[in-house]
Amino acid sequence: MANIELSEQEIIRRESLAKLRELGINPYPAPLYPVNASAKEIEDGYDPEKGNFQEVCIAGRIMSRRIMGAASFGELQDATGRIQIYVKRDEICPGEDKTMYNTVWKKLLDIGDIIGIKGFAFITQTGQLSVHAKELTVLSKSLRVLPIVKTDAEGNVYDGFSDPELRYRQRYVDLIVNPQVRDVFVQRAKIIATMREYFNEAGCLEVETPILQSIPGGATARPFITHHNALDIDLYMRIANELFLKRLIVGGYSGVYEFAKDFRNEGMDKTHNPEFTCMEIYVAYKDYIWMMEFVEKMLEKIALNLHGTTKVKIGENEIDFKAGYRRIPILQAIKEYAGVDVAGMGVDELRATCTKLGVEFDPTMGEGKLIDAIFGQYCEKHLVEPTYIIDYPVSMSPLTKRHRENPDLTERFELFVCGKELANAYSELNDPIDQLERFEEQAALKSHGDDEAMFIDYDFVRALEYGMPPTSGLGMGIDRLTMFMTGQTTVQDVLFFPQMRPEKALKKEAEA
Repeated sequence: MANIELSEQEIIRRESLAKLRELGINPYPAPLYPVNASAKEIEDGYDPEKGNFQEVCIAGRIMSRRIMGAASFGELQDATGRIQIYVKRDEICPGEDKTMYNTVWKKLLDIGDIIGIKGFAFITQTGQLSVHAKELTVLSKSLRVLPIVKTDAEGNVYDGFSDPELRYRQRYVDLIVNPQVRDVFVQRAKIIATMREYFNEAGCLEVETPILQSIPGGATARPFITHHNALDIDLYMRIANELFLKRLIVGGYSGVYEFAKDFRNEGMDKTHNPEFTCMEIYVAYKDYIWMMEFVEKMLEKIALNLHGTTKVKIGENEIDFKAGYRRIPILQAIKEYAGVDVAGMGVDELRATCTKLGVEFDPTMGEGKLIDAIFGQYCEKHLVEPTYIIDYPVSMSPLTKRHRENPDLTERFELFVCGKELANAYSELNDPIDQLERFEEQAALKSHGDDEAMFIDYDFVRALEYGMPPTSGLGMGIDRLTMFMTGQTTVQDVLFFPQMRPEKALKKEAEA
């Protein structure tokens, strides 16, 4: 951090830091501070008639102060919210030495500093719940000035810390001054907890599979590559955990699931981050029809747990997650929204259709990607309410069982909400011969320049040769699910630390 130019306030705070040390006060003490209550616990539980919370020990960040001679009011913020504190000189300095109040509290402490307060709860003459301080302890001196978020009498926020670039880079500041941001991540944790409970009740086992893989399988995506020095081999950050989870079904588990960090070396936008969390679940002796019912009941449960209703506000739309979603075959959707019937078309016809429809494509794209491009441009935007797009062509689904009634299609669905894919699921392909042929078709696409096509995973084929029971599998993006369930419009708002370009100032500091 050498050669950083400090602001006037930062210089003053460092001077205050030095003066605290001169007074023999450690601004970063090591001992455990015996917190026994939170702001919310006091707010929810204090009863003046009972006289409870009379030996309170709380800690938090100073968010405001009003110093009035020998007495002061302040606002302390902890993980649960804010509470007013009342600091009186003769209470925290009962003897002749008034340094803690006159010097430390009034002059050396600042907004953003973390302190501990021991005292008792009471109601002020104006009716404000407060903690009367009997003892004050400095716990951490803040050396940077917090942005002050102001709220008017109607609750409108202005002068806030609202610039997305700053908020995402300095999430720690965002969490301090924008409490609603903390709530989003609390809800994210509730979503994952609800899913775990739902899966465990269904008899499924939570497992862990490798992040570093010798073959990046389970999806069509461009991987990140790294090198293992001891083995002297290249490895890939996983793009999906599907093939390892299905190996466990081969091994005898009836149902397995994993909340996995996946990595795809692709573009970034409001709904995509190169590192993301995906939940995948596989259940033996089930099919994609069963999985559709399983998923919609789960989403209904999540919405109820978070909001007490199945209806969730997402942007301008009110989405109802109550079970019983519409189901449309993908070729029917293209016919309905794009006005063309692509069933049975080969690559040349699909390219001509894309040109006619104004859909961009490149020469490396096979039948599956061409159909997907038409669907993406013409159909997705119409799928606002939860909708299952089902029965994809074989060319679009290299890991999926062929449809029981039409061998040109597969038993696959994708769930769309607000025009975005939320989940992808199959009746899993368990025919090892068919699977190897599908892998070989993917390898041919890769040889023609499609760097997102799948590798051939011979070990996975070998696992299937030992026999995998009929199985249904599902992948669901947790980041996007959290966006929908919390009403956020960008994936960056549901990730604590989204990927961003390097900050120029930080690069200069590193070079210095």
